[in-house]
Amino acid sequence: MSEQNKDNTTHFGFKSVPLEEKTRHVADVFHSVAAKYDVMNDLMSGGIHRLWKRITIERSGARRGHKVLDIAGGTGDLTKKFSRIVGPEGKVILADINESMLNVGRDKLINSGVAGNVEYVQANAEALPFEDNSFDIITIAFGLRNVTDKDKAIRSMLRCLKPGGKLMILEFSKTENPALTKLYDFYSFNILPQMGQLIAKDSESYRYLAESIRMHPDQETLKEMMVDAGFVNCRYENMTGGIVALHTGIKP
Repeated sequence: MSEQNKDNTTHFGFKSVPLEEKTRHVADVFHSVAAKYDVMNDLMSGGIHRLWKRITIERSGARRGHKVLDIAGGTGDLTKKFSRIVGPEGKVILADINESMLNVGRDKLINSGVAGNVEYVQANAEALPFEDNSFDIITIAFGLRNVTDKDKAIRSMLRCLKPGGKLMILEFSKTENPALTKLYDFYSFNILPQMGQLIAKDSESYRYLAESIRMHPDQETLKEMMVDAGFVNCRYENMTGGIVALHTGIKP
């Protein structure tokens, strides 16, 4: 499933924009919110994003000596945990297309004492600048919905994984309960932009984030996209009633 329409437009939230402009629009959003990203994450989710990420780490099977790629790694929450697990014999690459986010992540991790086994790379998920069969684990947490061509990105991740390597996509998804969906929609479109204005002085970026979640493929569709790309043993685990889902797949 591709977001590209016949007239070479794609979704930017609920809007249609020329295909070549989406990356710039997304970049503007994250340049704007980078400095307040961690604060807003805690406020928006009530801190639950930490639980979602901890479950992702637990399901990863990461161990000492592994090489891990954290795509759209942002401010480095997953990278920090993986760095400790893989140890000095391993390596973690924090990759993000957005320079502002990458800089915030680098500063945060260095200040917290993470150094030797972490590298920082500005990279587009659709064309990852890494050799074939390089990584034991690739994660992308809350980043895939911002990618213009998701199919291309998933294929790029497959190429970079070692045979037997695991892809983990942690992303907002579709709720299962109608009452929860109604409550979640009210929060997303009424409360969230106000919080963004109050904390980050930017309501529009957080309105886009809410819209981008609604435009993201549902659980079964994303699973099929992974299968179509060539992954096997594809599955997903819903968290918090399906507000978030963790998809996993293995490179054969």
